[in-house]
Amino acid sequence: MRRLLATTLVLVTLVGACSSSSDSADDAADSADAGRPERIVSLSPTATEVLFEIGAGDQVVAVDDQSNFPPEAPTTDLSGFEPNLEAIANMDPDLVVIFDDPGDVVDGLEALGIPVVFHVPAATLDEAYEQIVELGAATGHDEEAESLVAAMQVEIDEIVEAAGGAGAGLTYYHELDDQFFAATSSTFIGEVYGLLGLENIADAADDGSGFPQLSQEYIIEANPDLIFLADADFGQDADTVAARPGWDAIAAVSEGGVVELDADLASRWGPRVVEFLAVVANAVEATIATSGAG
Repeated sequence: MRRLLATTLVLVTLVGACSSSSDSADDAADSADAGRPERIVSLSPTATEVLFEIGAGDQVVAVDDQSNFPPEAPTTDLSGFEPNLEAIANMDPDLVVIFDDPGDVVDGLEALGIPVVFHVPAATLDEAYEQIVELGAATGHDEEAESLVAAMQVEIDEIVEAAGGAGAGLTYYHELDDQFFAATSSTFIGEVYGLLGLENIADAADDGSGFPQLSQEYIIEANPDLIFLADADFGQDADTVAARPGWDAIAAVSEGGVVELDADLASRWGPRVVEFLAVVANAVEATIATSGAG
């Protein structure tokens, strides 16, 4: 069960980011103008991180079972993957934030007069910034949200500038799970890697989803300089990768370029994307130092 949940979490939080549901966000912002919401329910781990970062944490009364950051977030057994209208309504919220609506939860909440911010996973950094600003407007923290976005942009620019294009010419493989699903450059996570000039081995195999399933043979032949494990929290590490048949010949494996990622940093599009970018930049620097290049 834990393994299934892990795979679902990584895939769902990255897949399907076509656009944010701005209409719902606008409606929630209009409602906030009439009075700041004081009973927010967040069913999105990313939104939970944003809400606390912009100073709306004391307005949050419940979060979903995957919202594990920050530690003080009021985690419950509510599900963001299968939101239950009755369970949410029982929390007596005056604002609900969700990232997925597999049924009619949004319509049901709005029918009860409960404002909803519906933010699907961001496909780009710009969309992530827009969602932060929308959450600020919906919760009465406009200035804090805009300041957060500005700070993120400055920190990201500083990391990229410090890297100095060192990633150019280096290839990488971003592993979502041990079935070799990968994220390509067309995804949010791929954009982050692209800021450092890294080349994605999965791009040639993109099936249009942004998350193709690669074969071991494909990965071995591509011979990436870096391997980033988004499934490191679920049993994969440098040793398990090295033990895979034929993988010891991959440059990333033989040269120490296998990077074990925090699954949350690698699957959320909130404030801690800056931390993720820093991890990638450090890995690039270490790879350059090991190879003696640059």
